[in-house]
Amino acid sequence: MNRRRQELALRREQLLARSDQLRQALTVQSAAWVPVLAMGDRARAAGRWLQQHPGIVFSAVVVVVVVRPRLVWRWSLRAWSAVRFVRTLRSNLGGLGLY
Repeated sequence: MNRRRQELALRREQLLARSDQLRQALTVQSAAWVPVLAMGDRARAAGRWLQQHPGIVFSAVVVVVVVRPRLVWRWSLRAWSAVRFVRTLRSNLGGLGLY
């Protein structure tokens, strides 16, 4: 039984060493994702801020509508066209069983 325990202890040490190597490799490989994840964190924080300050967002929208109504009208038409395009695309893809 003593030999079996020694084999298990040796195997455990090998597995721990391998785990440490893999953990270090993952740290090095994931360093490239840090800027992308940081950008996602900033976007999430901005979304939370917008949820917490709806009055400021509404005021900004009203100012843009009053100051630049043509711009708002133009972008509203573009947004509506995009919505219609997506709906049409979904209905067409839905018939094919792709969506």
